[in-house]
Amino acid sequence: MARRKQTRRRRTPSFSILNALESLTYAEILSRGTTGSGLWSFVTGEGDIAQGTGENIGGIWVEGEYTGTAEISLADLMQNPSVAITTVASNFASNIVPMAGAMFGTHLTFTVGKRILRKPLNKINRTLIYPVLGKGVRI
Repeated sequence: MARRKQTRRRRTPSFSILNALESLTYAEILSRGTTGSGLWSFVTGEGDIAQGTGENIGGIWVEGEYTGTAEISLADLMQNPSVAITTVASNFASNIVPMAGAMFGTHLTFTVGKRILRKPLNKINRTLIYPVLGKGVRI
């Protein structure tokens, strides 16, 4: 039996600048809630997790607390993964409700904003974006 021809797409998929900004906003909210810093600080931050000096209490050695866990970076995940992952999990559990609220607000804002600004955005796409960047990019 002959293979069926694959149906052609009617439109070429285009890159939406607003959808990219919405995704970046979601990533920033998630990053701030779990690592304590934004995306840029997460990627470029230095690894500063260190264990403080311990104490000898009544003949029992007590390990010191970890320092530098307020902001977790990619370098922290590479240098001390167990402490970094534990901190991220703890931050996620304590910040789940504020993150969910912020994400819901972001979704609502972008949805309503796109709907209200549909005509002006289409006009900008037609007159500015398409002639300069082509049909592959839109606002």
